[in-house]
Amino acid sequence: MFVDREEELRHIREKLESDKFELIALYGRRRIGKTRLILEAVKGKEHIYYLAVEGDNLKYFRNVASRVVPDIKYVEKDWESYFRFLKNRIVVIDEFPNLIRENKNVVSLFQRIVDMELQNTRTKIILSGSSISMMSEKVLSYRSPLYGRRTSSLKLQPLKFRDIILFFPEAKPRELVEIYGFAGGVPYYLEKVKTPFWKWLEREFKNPGSFVKDEIDFIMKYEFEEAATYKKILEAIAMGKNTPKEMKEYIGMRHSDITPYIRNLIYTEFVEREVPVTENIKSKRGRYFIKDNFTAFWFRYIFPNLSAIEEGIFDVNLVKKDYPRYLGRVFEHIAKEFIIERSRMGKMPFRPMKIGRWWYKNEEIDIVAINENSGDILFAEIKWRDNINGERIVEELREKARMVRWKNENRKEYFLVFARSFKKKISGICFDLNDILMYSKSPHLSNKT
Repeated sequence: MFVDREEELRHIREKLESDKFELIALYGRRRIGKTRLILEAVKGKEHIYYLAVEGDNLKYFRNVASRVVPDIKYVEKDWESYFRFLKNRIVVIDEFPNLIRENKNVVSLFQRIVDMELQNTRTKIILSGSSISMMSEKVLSYRSPLYGRRTSSLKLQPLKFRDIILFFPEAKPRELVEIYGFAGGVPYYLEKVKTPFWKWLEREFKNPGSFVKDEIDFIMKYEFEEAATYKKILEAIAMGKNTPKEMKEYIGMRHSDITPYIRNLIYTEFVEREVPVTENIKSKRGRYFIKDNFTAFWFRYIFPNLSAIEEGIFDVNLVKKDYPRYLGRVFEHIAKEFIIERSRMGKMPFRPMKIGRWWYKNEEIDIVAINENSGDILFAEIKWRDNINGERIVEELREKARMVRWKNENRKEYFLVFARSFKKKISGICFDLNDILMYSKSPHLSNKT
């Protein structure tokens, strides 16, 4: 299924139709849909698509290219000769980091090929990669030999919550959130899930060949040579240990510095750092969270229970019992996405310049959105529960808002409450799951109840 990549698809197709040389760098985490986007973009056009492997890429590339251009088998066996022969064609190299691992000089070699052979041609090259760190450093960085040669770069992001109903048109709103808590916006995982969700998950835990068990190991080995410490840190964060001190205590790192590990996890986009939204990014009150739902799910429920899962004795009800607590933060993300989308549609009293969490000591507010220029501030409370008294929550939120030190003497305050359902609901302030789905751009959602 090809979902919600219209802008990216349009951009790539425009580049492929141009009358000049184009070098497009496409990157994003594994399973995010890069290959599917590329193949959709080149559909109907003669092209060479090559998926790079760990070795002998020159030989394998020639074999693949010869299916489109048979005479390449007579060309001298080097990259420069191949691209000279393939001038004015579309060439896709997927998982380009594998070429770099095989030959660290290949990026410099591609720079020479562009400068000497392709610059004034209509050749189109797409380099795609799942190693965010390697694509950023070796292809996109100003230190890269290809810096200044690429004509476009696209980072493919996960799908939004509003998109997943296209995968599960018959699912009820609550089940959609449960699926999103597992799969996030990653198309590969969404296509794996079946409904009813809990029955499918129970089968996966008992399936000896399920991707669920070893997926994260596979991904992490792609980024890190020695993944054991990184996995323990991610487990700590998944269990709510959100500061370096808490992480070290959880995993027993008494004498080692955890900072380089956290820095690498941020760089590879496993982890993100948050500060209270009213503070500077350098605030010492930063907290760390797993960025991706599937990774968070895996380290909370799979990693600590791998032995029981391998033996086929793990009870899915242990996940089901804890899942409402886990979904609290997932629902916060959905509400945040909803606020941002409504502001873009002009259905908010102001357009936020910053949006995020706020906390001070033991007090927290789930979402605070601010506009520095207008002095507008929005406070939102998120409850993954049913039958919420919206009036009472708003009054409590007003009290907490007084503790937020930001333009206190001259600001306009707004309040929102999100819940699964309400017993007392204030129009325009309280939003339940049905409200969130109704505001989706997708016409498929307009009648969802």
